[in-house]
Amino acid sequence: MKELLRTTDSVWMSWLTALLSDSDIEAIVLEGHTSVLEGSAMAISRRLCVIDEAYNHAVRVLVAAGELDAPPPSDDAFLGGRIVLKQPETGFRAAVDPVFLAAATPMVAGRVLDVGTGVGTAALCYAYRVPGAQVTGLEIQADLATLARANVAANDLRDRVAIVTGDLLAPPAAVVDEPFDHVMANPPYMPLSRGGAPENPSRAISMVEGDANLAAWVEFCVSRVKPKGSVTFVHRADRLDDLIGALRTCDTGGFIVFPLWSGKGRPAKRVLVQARRDVRTPLRLPSGLLLHKDDGGYTQAAMDILRGGGALRL
Repeated sequence: MKELLRTTDSVWMSWLTALLSDSDIEAIVLEGHTSVLEGSAMAISRRLCVIDEAYNHAVRVLVAAGELDAPPPSDDAFLGGRIVLKQPETGFRAAVDPVFLAAATPMVAGRVLDVGTGVGTAALCYAYRVPGAQVTGLEIQADLATLARANVAANDLRDRVAIVTGDLLAPPAAVVDEPFDHVMANPPYMPLSRGGAPENPSRAISMVEGDANLAAWVEFCVSRVKPKGSVTFVHRADRLDDLIGALRTCDTGGFIVFPLWSGKGRPAKRVLVQARRDVRTPLRLPSGLLLHKDDGGYTQAAMDILRGGGALRL
């Protein structure tokens, strides 16, 4: 467990824990002892802590919100250090969602498209897991696409991972000339109508829908996959209706809804949803994956994916 900060301001502490909770990070507040100085009781000092695996993500959330000073630059390791990524010091930064997305996409030695690849997290994790696959990442933000290409080179995957800069509303030829065996995507989680977009422009583009809403993301992903191929999404659980509804308007079926449970007795904040083109089998709801133990640490099943590089069988 690592300490993020300490304060005697209980109101601020409540705000910080709520802020972290919105990013699916469980904070642990440890209280100090009340001491007496010159006859007056001093306020209780509280320490805001998170589990080791969530520390870097928590720091980024608090920095982006202006609650912490930015830390020194550092590389981020995924799959137990098998994949190392450079990410922007501010703005949107990948956490565990794209790792689970890549793990849930069928392991086939074919062509895979990662829509909204960011710095290439899902694309690189998938390429590591499936040595025979050819992966293309599509990213609208030129600076993130440049970082993704650098990450591809740094992980020695230039022969199997290509990064393309472009907009899914006006896609480049590299992603429309030939259909893919599978498509995976981590769309922006928030609809534009909900408001409260982050001030950082890159983070806002990554987290809040723009000209391309969720329906447009789904339509594009389905259009780029071969018949019988799959499309896999990771999204907020509270937008499951929107996601399934958009998929039903396309020629897809065989839905699988796979919850990522935050902890025992706690609701799922994320879901993995997979569908297949030109398939009519009924929807299936597996038991899902429990992410956190009672002490806040990741379960062994989650660690097998996040650090061990394992696949997630839906």
